[in-house]
Amino acid sequence: MKVRHDVLGDLELPDDPQRIVSLAPNVTEALFALGAGERLVGRSAFCWRPDAAARLPVLSSYTKIRWELLHQVRPDLVFTTTPVQGEATRALHERGFAVWPLPLPGSPWGILENLATLGAFLGLAEAAADLGSGLAARYGAMAGRLRGLRVYLEYDLGGPITIGRGAFMSAALAHLGAINVFGDRPEAYFEPEIGAVLDRAPDLLVFEPKRVQNREAQLRVVEKKLEARGWRGRPWVATRGDELAHFGPGFFGYLETWTEAMLKAVEEPA
Repeated sequence: MKVRHDVLGDLELPDDPQRIVSLAPNVTEALFALGAGERLVGRSAFCWRPDAAARLPVLSSYTKIRWELLHQVRPDLVFTTTPVQGEATRALHERGFAVWPLPLPGSPWGILENLATLGAFLGLAEAAADLGSGLAARYGAMAGRLRGLRVYLEYDLGGPITIGRGAFMSAALAHLGAINVFGDRPEAYFEPEIGAVLDRAPDLLVFEPKRVQNREAQLRVVEKKLEARGWRGRPWVATRGDELAHFGPGFFGYLETWTEAMLKAVEEPA
């Protein structure tokens, strides 16, 4: 099929790709959810959803590609995401690989748009529509659940990162009726001035720690942050890592789980 990409220009992609490499965790999860997991012949080191993805050879980190291994698996089509994998996407294109980057969504609705795009590329439009419809209904049912709650969200990416109005989780909070305390900032993601966070009067602190197997260790890290910052005693929630930052189909389940945890945290402060 002939398609045009805003950055890569005119592309010739296979009509029925059977050997697919996904270097993006959201795409890998989505392909399995659409019933196309058997077409995958490679993944990135960060593609750990679902468990079945573990059997696939690791062909990249998030940004660095193992070119020799990629050539060995002979993919018909490679999926990436933007903007973080922009350089890798251009390198794939320049080396002659059929590649398509799916965008980082500006809101959870963009996750469903990406599903529709994948369905169109793989001849699975009906499956994508069915899956998207179910996820849309679940997301719609969460509207207003956190009405009026002022939320500070912090990802641990080797240092504290929070969200401005351009982040898809900011849009998710708005859908829930909550207020992102840094929603006036134009950046999607930025390092906050920790001393200024409480000036924004958050009702709830939400942390996304690093993803590790030891849940108790995760919570200890967050508790140490609270102690060091003088935030102990304020309502808080900590995810299990890479959940509210994830923009594959599983995001909606994570959002349901942590929305209920947020409500419980403000009703029963720590």
